[in-house]
Amino acid sequence: MIHVEHLFHSYARNNEYQVDDVSFDVAEGEVFGFLGPSGAGKSTTQKILTGLLPLQKGNASINGVDITRSTRELFNQIGVSFEQPNLYKKLTGLENLAFYRGLYEVPTEDPRTLLRLMGLEDAANKRASDYSKGMQMRLVLARSLVNRPKIWFLDEPTSGLDPVTAASIKELIKRKKAEGTTIFLTTHNMHTADELCDRVAFLNAGRVAALDTPRNLKLQYGERLVRVEYRNEGDQVETETLSLTTDAGRRRLFALTESGRVETIHSQEATLETVFITVTGRGLN
Repeated sequence: MIHVEHLFHSYARNNEYQVDDVSFDVAEGEVFGFLGPSGAGKSTTQKILTGLLPLQKGNASINGVDITRSTRELFNQIGVSFEQPNLYKKLTGLENLAFYRGLYEVPTEDPRTLLRLMGLEDAANKRASDYSKGMQMRLVLARSLVNRPKIWFLDEPTSGLDPVTAASIKELIKRKKAEGTTIFLTTHNMHTADELCDRVAFLNAGRVAALDTPRNLKLQYGERLVRVEYRNEGDQVETETLSLTTDAGRRRLFALTESGRVETIHSQEATLETVFITVTGRGLN
């Protein structure tokens, strides 16, 4: 559904690239995570794909449509939810959705249905300026679904939201994936990406440092560890973290389990965040 080949972008239009030779493909119905810290080039790439920035160098297409053509055919197929709420603040929630509904040439969702979906039905006639940040973010998400998009672009959809609102948005993303929507998710939240994404690309300083499924990345770059709690001969609880990739670690685990003194054993799976640090040599701040 999305094809990107040797994409470059420089805001200064020189050899200092914020997006530096980026290539990837996103399959139909896939949740594709574009992960990295602020300034890595995530939002810039999304803005190029959605027509908010011109394509300077490289090739990109969405559902077979070259993005340089920027046709209504393309825009009728995509939905975009931005990190910062960009609403008509003097209009009500219902009026915001009704306005955007009129911009499309394809069947659209009923605004009240979308407001109900986002838990905003009771605030339908309230001005967007009177919405809380969480409510505004949900309204932006609702707006991005007005045209029943085949490809849904999400930029930090849970950033700065309370846990309840963030959880409801993640459930919505899972629901849209189940319906066959292709989702392009840009975020620096590795936990969210691990929960939602089929594949992820690590972006660092404008370049793709790694691209695979979360599981494969954790297996490739993470060490297999177990954390064992046991009682020593003095009946005190001790803890050891053992590697399952070394003979010494496996022998020690066997000896502890044979002793009958083990109380708990927990696998210590690598996280996407630790993998990102391993691959790029930097954190997410």
